[in-house]
Amino acid sequence: MFRQSCSRWRSAPSLSCLPWLSGFLLCTVTLLSTELKCARGMQVMSTGPQTIQKARGESATLGCMYTPSPLDAGELDIEWSVVSPDTTQKDQLLVSYAGGTKYVHGNHALAKGLSFAAPDPSKGDASLSIALLSPAHSATYQCKVRKSPGVDMRKVSLVVMVKPSAPKCWVEGGELVGEAVALHCQSAEGSTPLTYMWRRESAGPIPATATQNSVTGELKISNHSQSFAGIYRCDVNNVVGAEHCRINLRANKPPNRAAVIVGTIVGSLLLIFILLVIIALLYWKLSSRYRYEKEFSNEIREDVPPPESRPASRHTSRSAGQHPQVTYCQVGGTEGSSFGEGCTHPLSSNSCTPVKCTPVEYDSRYGYAV
Repeated sequence: MFRQSCSRWRSAPSLSCLPWLSGFLLCTVTLLSTELKCARGMQVMSTGPQTIQKARGESATLGCMYTPSPLDAGELDIEWSVVSPDTTQKDQLLVSYAGGTKYVHGNHALAKGLSFAAPDPSKGDASLSIALLSPAHSATYQCKVRKSPGVDMRKVSLVVMVKPSAPKCWVEGGELVGEAVALHCQSAEGSTPLTYMWRRESAGPIPATATQNSVTGELKISNHSQSFAGIYRCDVNNVVGAEHCRINLRANKPPNRAAVIVGTIVGSLLLIFILLVIIALLYWKLSSRYRYEKEFSNEIREDVPPPESRPASRHTSRSAGQHPQVTYCQVGGTEGSSFGEGCTHPLSSNSCTPVKCTPVEYDSRYGYAV
């Protein structure tokens, strides 16, 4: 219809062709604008998941593939930064590429082990490689590629988790038939959530009467029997790793209660007998010691001579108060004393001179004769 109208316009110019001409021009402009829209600027393609979970000690690659537009003629600029969870704070720049040179920004812990995955990031691969991951690397990373006038970006969340450590398995209870028994399984470290699962490796599956908790790692057996005996395995895992441990569950027969009671009684009697013997020995020992000390204190030793007599003292002269009078002899006298007729002079041993003795009175106030 448009061709017919234009042919008419060629054959005979008329004003009726003007509306069709304006429509043609409008269509041409629309097609040109569509082509311009299709020729977009820089495009960063999303390669890999938006959230990456890795184990501690492993390495990770954060993908960032880009395609520039023919209209992008400016200098290539690539930036990797950590997005701050606080929107009021600026992002933390890690590594960049500009003018054909790679740069590492800052000396913080996140910058260790960071590098571009491709030898030449200008070839369309701006992926970031991180070696020896640690929990400190858990963050949201942003890849920003700019080549004027085009610019685009992509965000990737990295979660570094800890694998569960080898768990410890143990039995709570005496493993006696007819009693309650519980199997426990616990890992010392590991990023949550940790999932525990018990299974029996011998003698078939676990009986249905047993109950287990996948969060605490406990397997409960309310009434233990021979059917529960066997080797059990506990598996613990999270999204980045798994570990396990084994334990051998036995079914022991309970001891004879009568024998236990008799043994308890005999043991108690034996203990009482031993205590009585010890008490008797102590009593005999103390009695013997007391008897010996008493005999030793009353013993008179015959080989010790009696004490020597002491010379008369002033105290002895005082005791003479029992005698009413004392006679003194005067040297050179001729009269005999009251004790005898002859007295011997103390300074002469060969002659005896008669002396006159005069009786004197003993004065008890002074303690001697006056």
